Amino acid sequence: MTVSAWIKRFLPRGLYGRAALILIVPVVTIQLVVSSVFLQRHFEDVTQQLTSALSLDLNLILDTWAADGPDAARALADALDIGINTRAVEPGYQRWFYDLSGVVVIDVLERAIPGLAGLDLATEGREIALLVNRDDGAVTLSASRRRVSAPAPHQLLVIMVATGILMTLVAFVFLRNQLRPIRRLAGAAEAFGKGRPVEYHPSGALEVRSAGRAFLDMRARIEGHLEQRTLLLSGVSHDLRTPLTRMRLALGMMEEGPDRADLSRDVDEMEALLNTFLDFVRGEALDDPVPGDPIALAREVVENARRSGGEVRLTVPEETAAVPMRPMAVKRALMNLLSNALRYGETASVSVALIDRAVRFTVEDDGPGIPENRRADALRPFIRLDQARNQNRGSGVGLGLAIANDIARRHGGSLALGHSSEMGGLRVDLTLPR
Repeated sequence: MTVSAWIKRFLPRGLYGRAALILIVPVVTIQLVVSSVFLQRHFEDVTQQLTSALSLDLNLILDTWAADGPDAARALADALDIGINTRAVEPGYQRWFYDLSGVVVIDVLERAIPGLAGLDLATEGREIALLVNRDDGAVTLSASRRRVSAPAPHQLLVIMVATGILMTLVAFVFLRNQLRPIRRLAGAAEAFGKGRPVEYHPSGALEVRSAGRAFLDMRARIEGHLEQRTLLLSGVSHDLRTPLTRMRLALGMMEEGPDRADLSRDVDEMEALLNTFLDFVRGEALDDPVPGDPIALAREVVENARRSGGEVRLTVPEETAAVPMRPMAVKRALMNLLSNALRYGETASVSVALIDRAVRFTVEDDGPGIPENRRADALRPFIRLDQARNQNRGSGVGLGLAIANDIARRHGGSLALGHSSEMGGLRVDLTLPR
């Protein structure tokens, strides 16, 4: 696995998640860089300078104590706002774990004040207390914490983080408003692909509006093409049925004989071709998408096949669900699949499975099946696989699977051919989204 493929596994797949990631990463990176580089160095320098200044005052008091005595040292300490021997300090260095500036304070005072034995930075009163060992005894010194570090340095970090979160939330609101038209466009395109056109009006940025108008133009052209095709073939049906009717009348007036029988078979075949072809091209005009029960529909198709003398097994789940579909179109597709199964096999099996966000109808038979290299051709219109299927069981024009495939695609689903491991013949999976 390449590095790019490994990274893509952890990245969001949706546009909203990726846009949010593009928005958050720069903000967080800038805050981390500013806080870790600029602020850290700034407060370290400020703390070092303040602590160095305090160390000069402390050394001055200690030198005065040694030269002029305790009284002079206390007078100087009072003038410098530093306490002497006002509290007890334990040996060692004490600080809170989150006190980062205390590390700098300890380092500077340890180098600047000789005899430093203890340093307490964890006092509740925001003081710094020192224990210094001298030849004449230990001395404790205390001063305000403000003398060695900047007052409330965390306030700048809190303000920076709070401002960053606030602006990120504001940016999320604008981002959601900008992505909403794209989601509406994707939803309209997906619904149209499933045969369920929804009302859509272009909105949003100029590029999104342009894509929305292009989608509406494309949808109008496709709908116009389908309507024109239906009207054209309806006219063709009317024009062709008239001469076929005249031919049947002429055949009825002819005397019985071989010629009359041959012409009658030709007329029957022409009429069958015409009806099947019109079923194929007018599949989208059967009905409108409505919530339907796939299990009840499968039971109805199987019962009709059994009444016609077919041996069909039915397997359905206990639970059911409403699936948006064109019931008459799906019924026609199942009837075509089941009639093909019974034509080329002795028995057939129909099963319904409710899978994640889809429903799958499976039709299997015990016939000769279709070779894998011919299955793509079997879904094409007017293709008859004489070498693959048994033509002695009936005749067709090669539109049964093509009609079912066309109906599946108009629902946004798929039709897959395979080998039936249970019955040994052809397996057809009709999958519709729900």
